[in-house]
Amino acid sequence: MLTSFHHLFPLLLLLLFKTHKSLSSPSSQTLVLPLKTRITQTDNPTHKPTTDKLHFHHNVTLTVTLTVGTPPQNISMVIDTGSELSWLRCNRTSNPFPIFDPTRSSSYSPIPCSSPTCRTRTKDFLIPASCDSDKLCHATLSYADASSSEGNLAAEIFHIGNTTNGSNLIFGCMGSVSGSDPEEDNKTTGLLDDFPGFLLLGDSNFTWLTPLNYTPLIKISTPLPYFDRVAYTVQLTGIKVNGKLLAIPKYVLVPDHTGAGQTMVDSGTQFTFLLGPVYTALRADFVNRTNGILTVYEEPDFVFQGTMDLCYRISPVKIRSGIVHRLPTVSLVFEGAEITVSGQPLLYRVPHLTVGNDSVYCFTFGNSDLMGMEAYVIGHHHQQNMWIEFDLERSRIGLAPVQCDVSGQRLGIGS
Repeated sequence: MLTSFHHLFPLLLLLLFKTHKSLSSPSSQTLVLPLKTRITQTDNPTHKPTTDKLHFHHNVTLTVTLTVGTPPQNISMVIDTGSELSWLRCNRTSNPFPIFDPTRSSSYSPIPCSSPTCRTRTKDFLIPASCDSDKLCHATLSYADASSSEGNLAAEIFHIGNTTNGSNLIFGCMGSVSGSDPEEDNKTTGLLDDFPGFLLLGDSNFTWLTPLNYTPLIKISTPLPYFDRVAYTVQLTGIKVNGKLLAIPKYVLVPDHTGAGQTMVDSGTQFTFLLGPVYTALRADFVNRTNGILTVYEEPDFVFQGTMDLCYRISPVKIRSGIVHRLPTVSLVFEGAEITVSGQPLLYRVPHLTVGNDSVYCFTFGNSDLMGMEAYVIGHHHQQNMWIEFDLERSRIGLAPVQCDVSGQRLGIGS
């Protein structure tokens, strides 16, 4: 639910499963897909952001390529573990990406609004499904950055990887897609990196893989106003800086009676966001530990992407000297597992903003309160060089540090 660039990309809800068969290499039960990133050029170099509170948006998304329909049409889709519906942008020929044209597919089947599927597949939507003029199931999705999409539910054949027999899936065929900034909706997006990772569907019992540590998935059956029941939710139990737990009250980390305070592992959100009290504690500790190492960017009105208010001025000389390796580590602690962030992933360079000879880099943890969001969100920036297994059969998430380039070579993909 939290991805902000749904208006630029078709969306694929990440569906991972784990079999019980022990495999040392990919087989017919395992699909391995190259996972790419796309960068959206949303920042204008002539724009002077030093006194602006920027619109909340992300400029990097994770994508895979697959084929849809009969005959197959090539589509690039965003991998998003935080959305309630898989959807494609349909019949928008002005879009720079391959889009899906249902009129060219003999297997495309729209869902009537009278169908039970219309009710069951939209039960967790913030906006209830409705009937359009053709009596088809009409769905509207809205996201944290005020972007939205709407269209019809339909069934179609999706081919993933080299599979010859596709799967018939329910998805949204969206004809109307809008963002928080209309000018941004029409901007193009380019490929940032040919191979930053991979997506594996099936078994992951590889002998060379570091043993995973598991944390339970949290499920709540009763609908609550601020709890997203579709998201992959875990329990955050604390935050460490350089291995030392911050003094954070436990009740702040646990969802309350309204569902506010859940922790979501979201591949569709770029950075990590923490509720105000926790963000404030982490921010203060990080500033204290980087005193004398980094120079804080003293511009009180500047908040990067509307949520990140801790930024630094860093010269190219300091970057080349490896100053990022002197930064403290930050660990997100869960029941039974941790994600530790160190070095470069702790900082993100603000595009096109310089102060003298210095570039501006911002701390990659943001404040959920500035977004008006009552949740903790762990974004894909902090999932780098991590093996993350979504084991739905056992209702758990597995975590282990890996080097993605080395793992890709072992799986026979990447450079």
